[in-house]
Amino acid sequence: MSTSAPLIFTEEAKARLLPSTQLNIARVYDDPAATEVERASIDELLSVAAWTELDDRFFRDIAFGTGGMRGRTIGKVVTVAEKGQPQPLDRPEFPGTGTNMLNFSNVDRAVSALGAYLIEGYPGEKLSVVVAHDTRHFSQAFAQAAAKSLNALGIDALLFPEDRSTPQLSFSTRATGAQAGIMITASHNPPHDNGMKFYSSDGGQVVEPHASGITKHFAKLSADPGALAALRGGVATPGQTIILEPEMDVIYRNAVGNLVLEPEAVLGTSDRLKFVYTPLHGTGIRAIPALLDAFGFRYSIVEAQRVGDSRFPTVKSPNPENAEALELAIRQAEAEKADVVMATDPDCDRMGVAVRDASGKMILLTGNQIGSILAYYRTSRLIAQGIITESNRSNATIIKTFVTTDLQRKIAEHFGVDCIDTLTGFKYIGEKMHDYEKAHGDPEFGKLGHAQRRNVSLEKSRFVIFAGEESYGYTGGDYVRDKDGNAAVLMFAEVAAWAKSQGQTLAEYLDAIYRQMGFYTERLGTLTFEGAQGAKQIAKLLASFRAEPPATYQGQAVTRVDDFGLQDFTDIDGKKIPKEIMLLFHLADGGRMAVRGSGTEPKIKFYFFTRAAASGDLEAIKVERKAFLEAWWAEVQEDVKKRVG
Repeated sequence: MSTSAPLIFTEEAKARLLPSTQLNIARVYDDPAATEVERASIDELLSVAAWTELDDRFFRDIAFGTGGMRGRTIGKVVTVAEKGQPQPLDRPEFPGTGTNMLNFSNVDRAVSALGAYLIEGYPGEKLSVVVAHDTRHFSQAFAQAAAKSLNALGIDALLFPEDRSTPQLSFSTRATGAQAGIMITASHNPPHDNGMKFYSSDGGQVVEPHASGITKHFAKLSADPGALAALRGGVATPGQTIILEPEMDVIYRNAVGNLVLEPEAVLGTSDRLKFVYTPLHGTGIRAIPALLDAFGFRYSIVEAQRVGDSRFPTVKSPNPENAEALELAIRQAEAEKADVVMATDPDCDRMGVAVRDASGKMILLTGNQIGSILAYYRTSRLIAQGIITESNRSNATIIKTFVTTDLQRKIAEHFGVDCIDTLTGFKYIGEKMHDYEKAHGDPEFGKLGHAQRRNVSLEKSRFVIFAGEESYGYTGGDYVRDKDGNAAVLMFAEVAAWAKSQGQTLAEYLDAIYRQMGFYTERLGTLTFEGAQGAKQIAKLLASFRAEPPATYQGQAVTRVDDFGLQDFTDIDGKKIPKEIMLLFHLADGGRMAVRGSGTEPKIKFYFFTRAAASGDLEAIKVERKAFLEAWWAEVQEDVKKRVG
């Protein structure tokens, strides 16, 4: 704590910095609780006229998005004070100062806001919150800081002793009966980022009205320097930090293991099928080898990427969506003549894969293709096993997002089950699962075994066969309420074993789905606009597409525009879709394009969807559709240049 003189801006600073930046800098600098590092960093950035850096760090309070709170924890410019003493893995000693940065101050305020909301919502109850973290810079320190913030409000923190995955945090929040969960992660973002996601007692990410309730408390704690002290002053007994036992790992892995549908196929092909797995320096190493071992899969691990390393030194980005991130694993698969490569991101909620095509070449599958394979396999096997029947299939469903492939809807129609669309963000899928759990009317439902829950759901509510989103996130059960990379690896390995037992590669299995359902293909286009100026450009673009929608794309008329920010939509359960700034353009030929701003990254995203009959030369159709999508994306980029000006 420091007591230096109040900050006075120079005339140049007043002219160059945004008004909101100046207010937030002064608020931090003049706060009696400000540290010497925070004040020294502000002084240094002002002295070197780092106006853009200051605007990026202070133009707003860090905000909640579709995945929680996420942002830079290390600035583009690292000050001398932040660098501090040398740290392991080339990390600065202190996170970046700024209201729009993920640092100890914002972690404290955000976690305290969650605590205040819980105290308000559970008056008089003894509260507990599960806290987990990934392998990123400051993740463990932020998790420990979160525990202290909870304890200061009289709330127990159930803390994992080491890094654990996001899905295990979701599962453990449910399994321990905690009122909430906190995951410290920025998923697959670059090394300089970190973040946190808040979970409700059902294990799902917080949704409305809870997200707004927490945000209001956060705004109050940010605006009033004395509010946090007053909040803590009313606490009679501090909470405790309780380290979770290894038993929690076993319980979670057992729940994931229940997803395997055809263990005999796995055993029957284990000597003819080999996998390469990489955790990309993340948390997947904690559970996935044990899961693969339990079912007898043959696999190897990319040793250079086995150990948690917050620099992610072997990849440009630890994102399993990217070909580059799988490069080492594919090279190892070629050397070992392995059939399938599987990779998970740092917090192990996403999975990417590469498989061999008909020629033996390793090819990447998209998130849409992976999800479609899993959806088809799980639906077909559950029907073949007599679990889903004519009498109960109306209560079985696949869940996907609006920006996920329509092939999964076609699969659902083919098998006579429902398909439900949600907004982007797995929290909306988790919310649907929670709705279905409440519909049973049985408070003990969550304590039932896997098969019992499935049967009760098929009889009294809805059973979720599979849920996924195009951004490489999937789940096959309601034991978690978030995407699960650990389960995805196990489920995908099983499909590979099943296909092998039928004399097929996974590429051939997917082609058989196309020939039966039609060829559906998609493309994601992403444009990045960083910082304060970037946020304005994204808002301007979205407003432009809303005010002046395009008349045609690739010679096809735009026949309808769905505006999820202005129009009212309901899902097939009759539940109203929350408002979100997302536009969906429908083309005359059945194609469509969605446009939305990312809730957790400085990006605007364009999702393209096409379909074609697959009765002819499928390889030629693939080439033609890919060229069509590339031309469409090029057309959109030219349009964006005009709209941004």
